[in-house]
Parts: sequence; C-alpha cells; structure tokens
Amino acid sequence: MKRRNFVQRTLLGTFATALGTELVFGTHMPEGYTPIGLQEPDPFTLFKKDSRMTVLNKKPWNIEAKAHLLDDRVTPNNCMFLRNNGLIPENIDADTWTLTIDGEAAKQQKTYSLSDLKAKFQHYTYQLTLECGGNGRSEFDPPAKGNQWTVGAVSCANWTGVRLRDVLADAGIKDDAVYVGYHATDQHLSRDPEKEPISRGAPMKKALQDETLLAFKMNDAPIPLAHGFPLRLVAGGWPASVSGKWINRISIRNIVHDGPKMTGTAYRVPCEPVAPGTKVKDEDMCIIESMPVKSLITYPQSGATIKEGKKLTIRGHAWAGELAVAKMEYSIDFGATWIRCPVEKPFNRLAWQHFKASVAFPKNGYYEIWARATDSQGTAQPMVLPGWNPKGYLNNACHRIAVKIV
Repeated sequence: MKRRNFVQRTLLGTFATALGTELVFGTHMPEGYTPIGLQEPDPFTLFKKDSRMTVLNKKPWNIEAKAHLLDDRVTPNNCMFLRNNGLIPENIDADTWTLTIDGEAAKQQKTYSLSDLKAKFQHYTYQLTLECGGNGRSEFDPPAKGNQWTVGAVSCANWTGVRLRDVLADAGIKDDAVYVGYHATDQHLSRDPEKEPISRGAPMKKALQDETLLAFKMNDAPIPLAHGFPLRLVAGGWPASVSGKWINRISIRNIVHDGPKMTGTAYRVPCEPVAPGTKVKDEDMCIIESMPVKSLITYPQSGATIKEGKKLTIRGHAWAGELAVAKMEYSIDFGATWIRCPVEKPFNRLAWQHFKASVAFPKNGYYEIWARATDSQGTAQPMVLPGWNPKGYLNNACHRIAVKIV
C-alpha cells in the first residue's frame, strides 16, 4: 500500500510538472489514465493538414509534405510544411495585436496596431517560395542533427500584406542601419518568458525588397495560427527561418542581428568547403542567405507503374532563391544524358516555376527519373549530395522518382 501511494504521488507530481499546475482531484483519476491535457493531439486535425504528411517532431511541431502532395501550382494550407522552434502562441487577439519598430538604427520607436498597418499602407500580394534551410537534411552522411527533412519542407503560397520597407520608412531608418531582427510571441520550449526560441533577421537590402512583406493573409484568407496568425514576416527565396511568425516587434540594427538562432552554427554553413565530419569553428561559418537552385517532381508519385509503349507525363516545380530558373532537364539513365523540357516563367519574382514533360521509355523495366534545374547564372543542381556541412543545410541534389514499365 505504501509503495502504491508513493508511485501515485510520484505520477501525480510528474503530471503536475508537465501540466505546469496542480492536478486538482488527481487522486480520483482511474488507474492508468492520462489527463486529456497531456494526451497527444492529432496534428492533422489540429492544423488541418493532409493525413499523408509526415510528422518529424511534436515539441515543437515540425511536419513535412511528400513530393506528390505539392503538385498544386499554389500550395494550399493542408499540404504546407510546418516548422516551429518554440511553442505556438495561445489566446491571440488580432484586435489588440501590435507591432513595434525599434532598435539602435531606428529614428524613433513606433507602435502600430494591426488595423493601423492595414489602413495606412498599401497592400500587396505575391507568390513566395519558402523552404526550410534544412530541407533534404536526411541525406547527409555523416548524419546532421536536427529534423530529418526529406524533400517536403518547401511551399509557394499567395501572401498578402504590406511591404516591410514602407513600415520601416514610416518609423524612420538611420544611416547606419545594416540589419533587421524580428521578435515574436511564440514561447521557448522551457516556457521561460525571458527566452526567445528564435529571433532571426535579414540585411537591410533584403528587408527593403518589394516582395518582403508583413503578411496577414495566406491564400486570400487570414493566416492559419500555426503559420503565424495574425502577422508574420515573409521573405521569399531565403531560408524560411528568416520569415518569422507571430511578429510583434522588429528591431532596426546597426550590427548584424544577434538574436537566438543567428549565431554559432544555426542557419550557417562553412565559408569554405570542408571534409565530411569536420568540426568547424563558429567564426568560419557564414550565414545562409539566398537558397540554391532546386527542383521537385510532384507528379507522378514515386513508384508509379505504366504500361509498355505509353509515354509518362511528369510535372513539378523549380526555384532558385533570389534568382530565376533558366533551364529545366530530366534524365532516365541516371544522369548519363539529359533532355531539356519547358519551364514556365515565375508568376512574380521569388515564386517557384512550373515544368512539364512527356517521357518515353525504350523498353520494359525499372527506371529513375531525375530532375535538374539550372539558375539564371548558369549554376545547375548537383546530381548527388552537395558539400557536407555540420547542420545539414542546403541539400539541392537532383530529385529522383522511381518508375516501372510493364
């Protein structure tokens, strides 16, 4: 009896710690019961995601799409990847939401309500490609720590908001401004209010681009909570970590922003190539800016089977960070030869581009279709894994799908 009471007290203490408060009437709980507050929620229902997506992490939530789920020209919410560093904010009230502009290089500290932003500044809508810097991390060897993304941490949605540059100009920018840093209301995993889970930013050149938005709509509707409601930063073509969610403050800095996930190895790669497994000093790591050229075959799903003599239509998307995709090719012989296929111009700068091809096969058997994009400066995707780096960033190797002809 004493041991059972001890076990019960220990269990109640564990529950109370996890819940962050006393478990009132906990002694009356049925044996083996887990409080609802600690039961795992269904992420597909919680975030309105396609149930075929892959959950990589639950605390914080990180979910990716499979390639064939990204076949839409404009990514819908239900197939959009989810990348969080902290806990999603609770009890958000858009009516009382404010954004403060401050920092050493701000001429004044100025605060705007959400209605102020919507009323005072012109609205713009852009299709913008957002890709996690670690997309493709699972292929690195030696393995890199972090969420083991495959290919689905990328999206291109319609984002509507006001230009960040218009808001910064209204507040006033000093001549020594070099960077902006964002701050948000997501909680650190420890729930310590003094800790920010992430506070990244961008150089002034990126902050002042036409397409860098303080967005309040995604695909013509209020941004879903998990994606940054009611206000987020969207800076297409750069690692999605630059596009902070739940933004309530932006600092104009006279130094490179030094918030959490801006220093050390976070979202940085070696400034010079290194051998796999090399330990790289922090000072020899460079901040990731424009993402590399990349492409994705979204139709058909890998593993497709087609009948002999039939051509196969493939399609997908390609993107190149700050640049455009100038050429698209595919191969069915493991990269020995490449066949060029049409690629559309982007809907607007920093949107992904769509390609389509009709593929013929010489005989029955197993094939792999490889896709390769080349950017406007002539840089093509590597056929195999690019240079290794400690955090497994920027894998832009050719996407490949399997096909069987019978």
